[in-house]
Amino acid sequence: MTVTEFVKKYKLEIAMVLPLILYILGFTILPIMETITLSFQDQYTKAFTLANYKEIIGKTEFKQAFFNTVALTFISLTLEMTAGLVIALILRRNFRGKGLLRSLMLVPMGVPTLVSGVAMTYIFGLNGYFNALLEKLHIIELPVDWASGGFKTLLMVSVADMWKVTPLVILLLSAGLESIPDEVYEASNIDGATAWQTFRYVTLPLLKPSITMALILRAIDAFRIFELVLVLAGRTTPVISTFAYDEYNNYANAHTSAAASTILLLIIVVFILSYLKIAGTKEEQR
Repeated sequence: MTVTEFVKKYKLEIAMVLPLILYILGFTILPIMETITLSFQDQYTKAFTLANYKEIIGKTEFKQAFFNTVALTFISLTLEMTAGLVIALILRRNFRGKGLLRSLMLVPMGVPTLVSGVAMTYIFGLNGYFNALLEKLHIIELPVDWASGGFKTLLMVSVADMWKVTPLVILLLSAGLESIPDEVYEASNIDGATAWQTFRYVTLPLLKPSITMALILRAIDAFRIFELVLVLAGRTTPVISTFAYDEYNNYANAHTSAAASTILLLIIVVFILSYLKIAGTKEEQR
């Protein structure tokens, strides 16, 4: 079949797919290629160089941003996987109001990230609800500035991120729990296993593929966190994405910004390839 014949036969399909292809090409692939190209160019001569990478790696701000990104990812994943697993186990049981709870659980997914970040400022602000609660419980005497930097700011952003995306983790883990046959639990009960033994030796091993996929998908998203950090912490707690943003907008250096963005891209690509490998292995096992 020639190209002309192919176009005539599938002209409707091509017309429907073409806008999507142009969108991906114009707003995803070309900007990524341009960013990578800029990261290897000298700012003045446009010659190939690694100076942009050497410059940002030597900056204290980038080292701090890299550490904060890794720390935020670790804390967020720990909180989200723990909360997600507990809620998914609760939702597996039949109880009154289960449908309502499941519906309410999905609400944060529909809230824009910027809106959720602003909402969290009412909770973690100096005069926010959380400080007021701690004062009433006599845990603190003076309001805590959660956005001043350090571990408490990382924890604040992680909690905000957990509220926004834990529903996705719950959905993934719930799907994994639903795929476990009831016969397995019946056999465990017959053998006299306790609830903890059943969870440790039956549920967790069979849920491992879903946990792994949830971890990788959330890690991909957590590494590129941007809006929440910018709204809640500003420049006090930089991450790689906000570092690249500052390099471009505040220091007018598109080349070092591109270098930081490319490093972040490489980290995300590693997790995407890991996800594809695990997903392919799971499909082969079926």
